[in-house]
Amino acid sequence: MVNFTLNGEAVSVDVADDTPLLWVLRENLELTGTKFGCGIAQCGACTVHLEGQPTRSCVLPVAAVKGKNITTIEGLMKTAPGKALETAWVAEQVAQCGYCQSGQLMTAAGVLKNAKGPLSREEVLDQMSGNLCRCGTYNHIAAAVVNAQKAIA
Repeated sequence: MVNFTLNGEAVSVDVADDTPLLWVLRENLELTGTKFGCGIAQCGACTVHLEGQPTRSCVLPVAAVKGKNITTIEGLMKTAPGKALETAWVAEQVAQCGYCQSGQLMTAAGVLKNAKGPLSREEVLDQMSGNLCRCGTYNHIAAAVVNAQKAIA
């Protein structure tokens, strides 16, 4: 049995300790916003927050989150930063196919949280370089993150 906090609520799952968190979220807890992309932590589609920091859930064994706080895209979108990012995403017309978007948003929230001052387009692109978008909307993503930061301020 693995106990942790998910989007502010205590949860318990009875799975093997080495089960990737991604599959626990999708299959056991039926939160399908977190996507499977590559399975080797290279694309970012599976990004969630572990104790507030972006983390790849496809390679994270569920045992590693015992007693910890996990936030998924479903939880992020209920927060002020999540809502600011969503508004900026729509305004900048970021989404194309949409598959990478939950991971992009989770990473963007981490970038905003860790920012020491106003972000430039180049800083955003650099800090989000580990998240892949097969549609190539990187410039739109960077603009949305910069705009979301301005809206939050």
